[in-house]
Amino acid sequence: MTAPRPRQLHLNAFLMNAGHHDAAWRHPHTRPERVTDLRYFRHLAVTAERGLLDSVFLADSLALWGNVRYNALGGFEPLTLLSALAAVTEHVGLIATVSTTFNEPFHVARKFASLDHLSGGRAGWNIVTSGTVQEARNFGQDEHLEHRLRYARAREFVEVTTRLWDSWADDAIVLDRARGIYADTDRVRAIDHRGEHFGVQGPLNVPRSPQGHPLLVQAGSSEDGKDFAAQYAEAVFTAQQTLADGQAFYKDLKSRLARHGRTEDQLLVLPGIAPVLGSTEAQARALERELTELQVPEYGLAQLSGMLGTDLTGLPLDGPLPDLPEERDINGNKSRFTLVAELARRDGLTLRELIARLGAGRGHRVFAGTPEQVADQLEEWFTQGAADGFNIMPPLLPGGLEDFVDHVVPILQRRGLFRTEYTGRTLREHYGLARPAGAPEGAVLPTAS
Repeated sequence: MTAPRPRQLHLNAFLMNAGHHDAAWRHPHTRPERVTDLRYFRHLAVTAERGLLDSVFLADSLALWGNVRYNALGGFEPLTLLSALAAVTEHVGLIATVSTTFNEPFHVARKFASLDHLSGGRAGWNIVTSGTVQEARNFGQDEHLEHRLRYARAREFVEVTTRLWDSWADDAIVLDRARGIYADTDRVRAIDHRGEHFGVQGPLNVPRSPQGHPLLVQAGSSEDGKDFAAQYAEAVFTAQQTLADGQAFYKDLKSRLARHGRTEDQLLVLPGIAPVLGSTEAQARALERELTELQVPEYGLAQLSGMLGTDLTGLPLDGPLPDLPEERDINGNKSRFTLVAELARRDGLTLRELIARLGAGRGHRVFAGTPEQVADQLEEWFTQGAADGFNIMPPLLPGGLEDFVDHVVPILQRRGLFRTEYTGRTLREHYGLARPAGAPEGAVLPTAS
């Protein structure tokens, strides 16, 4: 009897222009002038693949969020960029954020199925509901949809999208040249969906893709977000500041799976971490201070105002947070509001100190240290029930990713915590997740009501 393979980490590289620190673009080791240069992102993707990482991830917003006067913001539409990166990589997964609030299921199903075919089965969809009124105003709306309504729409959106992916059976294309039959039309069927938010006839105009369904990722940690993740997500990008918080989130989310007929190994939890690396701890701390000194306070204050749903303009930077609204009154990112508010209160931070703490991770954990110390942190969270892997958020790019791949990954490999070669071809195989079954061979697909 073959012994089960030991559990290993899953690592995703979260790529963000010049790096995740809001002052990264000012640092001499970054290249902000290249954020719309395909060759720059090609280098990052190839670096991640050289490190045998499971995937790379591109976030997205449907507005120019933040003050471009003070940061290198904006850039490529993620699916367009990932399609180009699919051509220069062979193994690393390709995950893009796409909103369910300002898109239609048919468009999204078609785009991700196309990326999955182009990449040979490496596509992943980070499902977001969007969180800002600025996005709503780019789509003819004066206000953002209410939080629970956004999640209700997202549930129906995902249901319709997955049914579209399944509207072609795996064996629908028969290629019978002699009889002149390309596809068995009993195996390509309409879904005829009529719901509260969408009406979609189908079928999709892309055959079923290599993964069946591209990997489904989710990043919300509110109650609505956790319920949504437990029902649909296969990987979750999340933000926790402490091991205890990570353990609590992990246990809570995994405990919700059974009510949806799912098992704990069907959902991976990947907290974000921004590793500030140095050859010595002193060098890492020095880099962290250097980045803090490059911050533009006006930018940080505006970002903090957005996270907390409170205008902080004009308040003294060396004073405390003012009184904040209740979480129930926040119609944006509820989980990030709660995390930031609790961080400030727990550690008694001034506005200036809070801006510095959030500069590299926007609420995700920041850790400055040597490669060995970073590996220790990842191992502790992984072995102590707080993570199945990590969303790596280099404060500086490209150097932060290169240093992680060249110095942290080998330590994890020596400890038996990370792969030494790719053993699968698809993103699902990297994450150890099953391919969703289509209709059985020879069966007629049912017409959806």
